[in-house]
Amino acid sequence: MEALECIKTRRSVRKFTEQPVTKEEMAQVIETATFAPSWKNTQIARYIVVTDKEKKQRLADDCMMDFAFNQKTTSGAPALVVLTMITGRSGYERDGSFSTSQGTHWQSFDAGVAAQTFCLAAHALRLGTVIMGIFDEDKVKQVVEIPEGQKVAALIAVGHPAEEPMCPKRKDVETLLSFE
Repeated sequence: MEALECIKTRRSVRKFTEQPVTKEEMAQVIETATFAPSWKNTQIARYIVVTDKEKKQRLADDCMMDFAFNQKTTSGAPALVVLTMITGRSGYERDGSFSTSQGTHWQSFDAGVAAQTFCLAAHALRLGTVIMGIFDEDKVKQVVEIPEGQKVAALIAVGHPAEEPMCPKRKDVETLLSFE
């Protein structure tokens, strides 16, 4: 799949077939996602893949802040990726001071770039994804072991799409672009 086509055709998929996502597929997606750019090449993104049905159901029931869309998506996805970010590296100097006026925000930026790169790589392999941001991090940590020094950046449902969602209306270039 060509890059522009991949970007233009990737959609948030919330309905999946029951076909499992293989370890090989996940490894290929993550290997590609390692090419996401990051602050001073810090590569702070980490991926915890949850396929255990009981754990996914606990995440859906207990961690989604009663947000029904995320609960249904999580319980129906063959795999759920807990995207974590190593804290205190992106946007920082080695002495611990900030390199940017953005402060701790930059690590979230890097995690977002990693998440989108992950989703584009999955789409290129004909896997569907949706990035979810409505979750209770403390409750996620009760279900999934998050390593010390990492925060949960996002949850990403992954699977073989059971539908091909339509493209939502896009803003026109004139609205988005300005020159000075």
